[in-house]
This record gives sequence, C-alpha cells and structure tokens, in this order.
Amino acid sequence: MIAPTTQKTQPRPLPVDPGVRIGHVHLKVADLERAITFYHGVLGFEVTQRMGRSAAFLSAGGYHHHIGLNTWESAGGSPPAAGTTGLYHVAIVYPTRAALADALRRLTAAGVPLEGASDHGVSEALYLHDPDGNGVELYWDRPMEQWPRTPDGGIAMFTRALDLDELLAEVAE
Repeated sequence: MIAPTTQKTQPRPLPVDPGVRIGHVHLKVADLERAITFYHGVLGFEVTQRMGRSAAFLSAGGYHHHIGLNTWESAGGSPPAAGTTGLYHVAIVYPTRAALADALRRLTAAGVPLEGASDHGVSEALYLHDPDGNGVELYWDRPMEQWPRTPDGGIAMFTRALDLDELLAEVAE
C-alpha cells in the first residue's frame, strides 16, 4: 500500500501514455478442459501453449496470449458469490461488426445463452458468462467519427437494445 502524501497540494497527474493497453486477462477456472472448449472451441481463440493439465494460454492472430486460464487455486471451485468483489467482465474487442456477428453465430450454434445485447452508440456488445461464471463482453467499436457526441464534443454513450437478427445478417453464409 502506498502511504498518502503529507503535501497540501497534489500535482495534477499526467495522463498515461496513449500507447498503453491492456495486454491479457488471466482467469482462474474450475475445469481447464471445459474452459478451453469455450474459449477455443466456441469463440475460436487458438491455444498457444499448455502447462500440463493446470494452465493454457490462448490468442488471436499469433500473439503469445490474450487469455490465460489456470486451475492453480481454483480446480473444482465455484464461481464467486453474488455481492463479492472481483472481475465484473472481460471485454474482447472484435475488429469489425461482421467479426462480432460471427461470434454471435458461434455462440448460438454452441447453445451459449446471452445475458444481454446492447448498442452503446460507440460500440455494439454481447454479454454472457463463460462456463466458470466469469462475465464476458464481446464487442466492436464503431469508428470514432461515428461516435455520438454532446454539443461540447464529449462522448454521449447510451444503452439501447441491439437487434441480433440485424447483426447476424452481417455473417456471410
């Protein structure tokens, strides 16, 4: 824990470098094979490495890993109880609306239920839970020039129902 400063005035914090990004998420899972079946078999991430029967690393596009899965502290465990702290959801960005539509097609084919589907103006998102109860958001960002704006230029996000049939029409059969 960092001790609070005794200065009376705090310098204004500098913004983080704009090149900073979230690198990967590492999830505790109860059953590694079940988790791999979901993230690889349903969503289509490639397994890049396995550590025996206790961990696996998955990615898109040949990256070392976007998702880590392990049973080191959670083999056979249950999801966190409601009302506890922890990860709300991991958000996975798809490059295009068509790629998000393909994700919806995969989920539907696998019988994975959605918890929600929203148009936020800046993005369109699908919400679900993985087999371990971890929240997952699958989304694509609209180009910045299409984002809704306030009169003073701020972002004006909203939440509206997403038309899933219209989204699925993006998938080339």
